[in-house]
Order: sequence, then structure tokens, then C-alpha cells
Amino acid sequence: MLCDICGKRGAQVRRVTETYGKGKDILIVENVPVVSCSNCGETYYTAETLHELDRIKVHRKQFTTRRRSVAVAEYP
Repeated sequence: MLCDICGKRGAQVRRVTETYGKGKDILIVENVPVVSCSNCGETYYTAETLHELDRIKVHRKQFTTRRRSVAVAEYP
């Protein structure tokens, strides 16, 4: 895959977990595709991914979600 930043071959799609908001309004989105380039070191979302993330955030109540207990630590 060609990197949109440096134009070289070697970019690959990885899957990550993103967190938006905080407290009771937190939203965790798993399996988000992100492009990562081994040549220039950049990591970025495609326009399609950004649009889908925006759609998920705006319409979050319409998506099938599951509740989980999440450990939260505070930095000293």
C-alpha cells in the first residue's frame, strides 16, 4: 500500500481502539483501521475512517454496544 504522506510502498492497515469523551460519557470504539507507514513512521486515518468515526460519535445510541467494567488508574 502507498503511504499518503511519503508516497512510498510499505504502509499497512492496523486495527486500534480509540476512546472519546470521559466519565459516564466515554465511548470506546474497537477495531478502528489506521494506516501505519514503516518508511516515514506516520500513522493516519483515511477520510472514510474519519467520516465513520464521526458518524459513530453522533449516532452512538443507535449502535449496538455492550457494557464492560473498565479498570481506571490515575497517574500520581
